[in-house]
Amino acid sequence: MKFSFTFCCLILSAIISLAQTGEGFLEGKLISKDGQPVIGASIYLKGTSHGTETGEKGEFKIKAAEGSYTLIAKTLGNDDKVLNVEVKSGETLVINDLIILESPLSLNEMVVTGQSGPQSLKNSVYQVRTIDSEKIRLRGATNLQTILNTELGIRFSNDLTLGTTDVQLMGMSGQSVKILLNGVPMVDRGSTRESLGQIDINTIERIEIVEGPMSVIYGTDALAGVINIITKKSDGSNLTVAARIQEETSGDEYDPFTKRGTHNEGVGVTWQNQRLQLSGNVTRNNFGGWQGNSTGRAKDWMPKEQLLYTAGARFQGNKWNVWYRFNGTDETIQYLGNRNPISGIAADKDYNTYRWFHQVQSEIKVSDKLNANAVLSYTDYSRKTLSTNVDSLGRRTLSLDPGSQDKSVFTTTFFRGTAFYKFANNFSLLAGIDLTDNHSSGARILGSPSIAEYALFLAPEVKIGQVLKLAPGLRFLKNSVYDAPPVVPSINGKLALTKTLDLRFGYARGFRSPALRELYFDFHDASHSISGNVNLKAEYSNSFNSFLVWQSVSRTHARVSSTLGGFYNIFHNLIDIGIDPKNPSETTYLNVSLFKTTGFTLDNKIFLKNLQASIGGSYIGRYNQFSDNPEAFGELPQFVWSPEINTNILYTFRKIGAGVNLFYKYSGKRPIYETTDQVNVHLAETAGFHMADLTLNKTLSKYVNLLAGVKNLFDVTSLNNSSTDTGGAHSTGGAVPLSYGRSYFVGLNIQWSKN
Repeated sequence: MKFSFTFCCLILSAIISLAQTGEGFLEGKLISKDGQPVIGASIYLKGTSHGTETGEKGEFKIKAAEGSYTLIAKTLGNDDKVLNVEVKSGETLVINDLIILESPLSLNEMVVTGQSGPQSLKNSVYQVRTIDSEKIRLRGATNLQTILNTELGIRFSNDLTLGTTDVQLMGMSGQSVKILLNGVPMVDRGSTRESLGQIDINTIERIEIVEGPMSVIYGTDALAGVINIITKKSDGSNLTVAARIQEETSGDEYDPFTKRGTHNEGVGVTWQNQRLQLSGNVTRNNFGGWQGNSTGRAKDWMPKEQLLYTAGARFQGNKWNVWYRFNGTDETIQYLGNRNPISGIAADKDYNTYRWFHQVQSEIKVSDKLNANAVLSYTDYSRKTLSTNVDSLGRRTLSLDPGSQDKSVFTTTFFRGTAFYKFANNFSLLAGIDLTDNHSSGARILGSPSIAEYALFLAPEVKIGQVLKLAPGLRFLKNSVYDAPPVVPSINGKLALTKTLDLRFGYARGFRSPALRELYFDFHDASHSISGNVNLKAEYSNSFNSFLVWQSVSRTHARVSSTLGGFYNIFHNLIDIGIDPKNPSETTYLNVSLFKTTGFTLDNKIFLKNLQASIGGSYIGRYNQFSDNPEAFGELPQFVWSPEINTNILYTFRKIGAGVNLFYKYSGKRPIYETTDQVNVHLAETAGFHMADLTLNKTLSKYVNLLAGVKNLFDVTSLNNSSTDTGGAHSTGGAVPLSYGRSYFVGLNIQWSKN
């Protein structure tokens, strides 16, 4: 999508005029308790399509037919302001200094992950971390990895050979992390969570992160935790047009005409009335790669071209609603080879990914005590490897080398139905069923295998007075391929120690089914000899966690909270890749008998009038498997530990509509014990590093915001790594790639709405 196309869409939408009816006007000014104008608040007449947003001075003006109305003013973090008004023909009703008050519950963020419905974070038995839309916007990010890379307990690993990035949560790799889009599982072709980089960031409202197993509610893969991506809903306007343009360097490389650097453009349109809502978004991400230390045509970081599409429709009934959402991904990662000095031929590879994700969901409120929800999704995901040779004249032909061409297809049909019944104020029950059907095929997949899984889960919630809330849970499941655990239990609780001090605690048994790729993978060429293992067992874990949450200050313009947490996880039959004990020349997937993680976290948040800040730290230990055999390897520590420290500082200059924002994280060195001969063990380390982004934002007008900044302030590109594992195509030895260095960006966010 070209810049000119984006601007044309915006300009054409901006000149749309809607016919207005009515014979009177309402006008006024919305201010805060301290007399400051409230900018961008939604002002509307209840039960009508008449409304607007407040301007730079808090001003508003609404045209409406003669009659009596209820005027409502809404803005995030404040109580709704409600006022009865009378519009008279030919007259203007002036409302001077309409004051909107900050909500005392504004710190109690609303969460949905693992809940029967939206509820405040304070009332949830789960410890949920949230990243809201404003923080996402102020990062200037073009992908989710940039948002999450300064969060405690989250790290990313990059495979520059395949151009993929995987996530690690609380010491566990991506295969143990469940990625959800609006509560529905995302499909990946293997253990790497590539789906995180294939979600349109311009459509995200917030991100919810739950640490620890959520297997009772969400099933397989949720051993380490859940990352739930919540997309934007309507803001109440009848027509909204949004556009975004951002240009960014790749380290010190940038040229918009040769595609060097990162180029992001997006446009979205939403229309609605009282019953129907229609929306659509298109985003283009173009990353020209990064040369780094490579020479010639080759690049350290491969170029990536990405088109992301979303479309949605929603119908709202009196007590029910139904909506459909489509997410599409068209992605190409390009490997450029250097020319052979003798033949002049260069070998290139294109990794083409296509994802079509359809989701239909319906909610119904049967009564004040009973509501139900159903969701059906279908994912068609494919990744194709296209290998070509380019001669000195630029002529391109298909490579005929064995294994050079490949296409893998993964399809998943998913259904979840839930019902929530409130028996009494102190007892409720969430019950549901999950049905999942996975199919796969491809040149590197043995046959055309499929796996089906069926589950029933029960999650009651019991309140004991005003002090204790308990939420036990059970999941019963059946798998078509392997013997699944017959029942998966959990129990979570929240104990109110005082009015400002809460204790959350929980135990959960997690599990992960072997993926199709782990069971049936079949890849053999000159550099690879990898086979799946149909005898794999399901992973399972026993996990314990607790969090002490202290709301030390809770006033209108000053809020301070601290959260101290600890966890201990024991994993059995963990699936990992290793040497086949029956054939040392073959690599396969194996069950590791035992693995553990443990750690502590501390997070402090402060909200003042113009300042939001947080500072936290974590200390995470990963199990050293050699410690179990002191006779062979000597006395070794049971865990190897790694620290993290992070801080976020967001300061707003309200009078000039600007802000400065700092996002920082230190990730300490990561030790690991390893052996190359099964006799001698040595300690290897990956170096620690600092990661920081600095951004500046400025409101240029009612519709336009400017954002600029610097990413990766410390210019980190790779990490020293003392591991001796240097064998294989994707070994862990040598320098660990982290980023393409310090980069600079500038962007415009444009949003226009019409009531």
